[in-house]
Amino acid sequence: MGIRIGIDTGGTFTDIVALDEASGALVTTKTPSTPTNPADGFMNGIAKILDLMGRSATDISAVSHGTTVATNQLLEDKIDALGFITTEGYEFMLEIARQSVPDGYGNSYFWVKPPRIVPADLVRTIGGRLNVKGEELRPLVEADARSAARFFKARGITTIGICFLHSYVNGEHEERMREILLEEIPEAVVSISSEVLKEYREYERSMTTLVDAAVKPKVARYVSNIKARLDAYTIDKGVVPFYVMKSNGGVLSADEVVHQPITTVLSGPAAGALGAALIASQAGFESVLTLDGGGTSTDVSVVVRGEPTMTTEGSIGRFPSKIPMIDIVTVGAGGGSIAWISPEGTLKVGPKSAGAAPGPMCYGNGGQEPTITDAHLFLGRIPPHLLGGEIPLDRALAAAGITKIAQALGLGAEECARGILEISAWNQANALRQITVKRGLDVRDFYLTTFGGSGSLLLCRLMDILGLAGVIVPLNPGNVSAFGLLTVDVRNDYVQTMVMKHAEFDFEKVGASIDKLTASAHAALVKEGFSLADHVYRRSVDLRYFGQAFEVRVDAPAGDIDSHFAHIVADRFHDGHKALYGYDFRDDDRQPVEWVNLRVSGIGPITRPVIQESPAGDGDVSRAITGEREIWFEAQPVKTPIYSRPKLAPGDCITGPAIIEEFGSTVPIHPGFQVRIDRFRNIIVTKAGA
Repeated sequence: MGIRIGIDTGGTFTDIVALDEASGALVTTKTPSTPTNPADGFMNGIAKILDLMGRSATDISAVSHGTTVATNQLLEDKIDALGFITTEGYEFMLEIARQSVPDGYGNSYFWVKPPRIVPADLVRTIGGRLNVKGEELRPLVEADARSAARFFKARGITTIGICFLHSYVNGEHEERMREILLEEIPEAVVSISSEVLKEYREYERSMTTLVDAAVKPKVARYVSNIKARLDAYTIDKGVVPFYVMKSNGGVLSADEVVHQPITTVLSGPAAGALGAALIASQAGFESVLTLDGGGTSTDVSVVVRGEPTMTTEGSIGRFPSKIPMIDIVTVGAGGGSIAWISPEGTLKVGPKSAGAAPGPMCYGNGGQEPTITDAHLFLGRIPPHLLGGEIPLDRALAAAGITKIAQALGLGAEECARGILEISAWNQANALRQITVKRGLDVRDFYLTTFGGSGSLLLCRLMDILGLAGVIVPLNPGNVSAFGLLTVDVRNDYVQTMVMKHAEFDFEKVGASIDKLTASAHAALVKEGFSLADHVYRRSVDLRYFGQAFEVRVDAPAGDIDSHFAHIVADRFHDGHKALYGYDFRDDDRQPVEWVNLRVSGIGPITRPVIQESPAGDGDVSRAITGEREIWFEAQPVKTPIYSRPKLAPGDCITGPAIIEEFGSTVPIHPGFQVRIDRFRNIIVTKAGA
């Protein structure tokens, strides 16, 4: 047994958690991110955590990493030149896209369709055709294929996506097209839809494949660079297993993830949702909302019965993606989000962020625009330093920035700062509504788990705005995403489209398809080093009522594919449809059920860390008071006690106003709220008297 390390690289800080597998002890720390070369921050974090533990590189047993490389590339729209190859007659698939208009525009002509990921002049079509069953109607026209390859070679385009009609059933034409491309352009980076997503809907499959191709070069360079640095660091021990977090809530070895880069697009946020789910579950809260507040953005998700909800209808920036991912909504409301004045003269906050460099004005690194962090510091809600004093904060610089924008708005400085935080709170609240109300859930039924360096700063306002039952703040909330990396199993997802009506269910065909998906999952787990006894397989199915355009996913039972299997799945679909939309057609034969996609997930389980309980304290919270300062919660400042969180013990209760500080985060408790410390030393916040 050795040291397992989880490292989550964010836009501002890199968070590190280490688990001593022998004793079960957890150690956490943070270090500034290094945007110019994220590998520097990664290696600095490993060295720092080992130094804190008094251990060396030879003690490392495994490293798991959450990265935002692919996410940031897509959010910042930094897409290099791409080529697209598709079936003859479908050259305008990307231009036509879908007729739906983004929320907030309705049918307004003000919405302008964004540029396509591949412009029309860089789309090539190839003769040849498969039918819906994957049978060849016309052979691939290899002359067209070579002509397309030479077209891209002449223009210096080496990153190419391929999506042929119905290749989700039969990938032979795509595989041959790739062979020809590599013959003509040996250095080409090629993604084919039959490997990226074996699922129908040509536009979404094309987009997912092109996004995979777009991020593949950068992700491959990033992961390979870190792996080489890590291998050199641990050279005395030998190669240490290095895993990268995937959007679906699993991890994959670095050697494999470079071939599936699109699976990492929500890598960091997914780890946070999983870590928060485990912490809340052990504290007795099986269903919670999660809010991960970082330096650049805030990510929210829903945990139901201990598991984050999943989706295949996600998007990253303007790019839709059909890969399975934890259902996360992201809003540009992090600690570094910039306050600015719109052309109409109104105060706005985000989504532009000051990031790690130059950072908020109070960092003193040249930032020229006030941020959410500056507003918190100006109002006294955070201390004049971060990371226990490692990063000093200059309140005078924050005050200058807040005052300048306040004068432009005709407001007092304190009023302006509170306005900045109020806008940020409503941005976060709207994201939480989107993840709940729009999915048929009542936000008032949930506790909220807040984490991340800035995640807990506005929790009292969120409780007021949304009517939340309460809030859970884990110990070391700034490191929950890194902790989540230590709770994650190896996981691979496989899908096959197979459209059929329930009344025409083909047991043999469905069974053969599920067996094939399971065999793929089995091979991947063997390759990752898991023994057969440790393999876990989960089945699920996408279904709909005949004539509907979108599906509802339900879990499917293990065992034989027979009438009992089909009946259970159909019943679960009716239940799921009613929970999501408020009605079902269970007893209406005029509305037949249609099966659409079969799915199998292969899971290689790992040993999760156990959160240790702490002995109860004596109830005297004065032991934790370190001082007091004036805090602006409302229009007038209030003299407020400051508590050191490490000195609080289970059973302690605090009534607001109060400020609770620890190494990586701060929790402001407004007047009218109360705090209880549970046996795991989580902070439980409720309304006073609740």
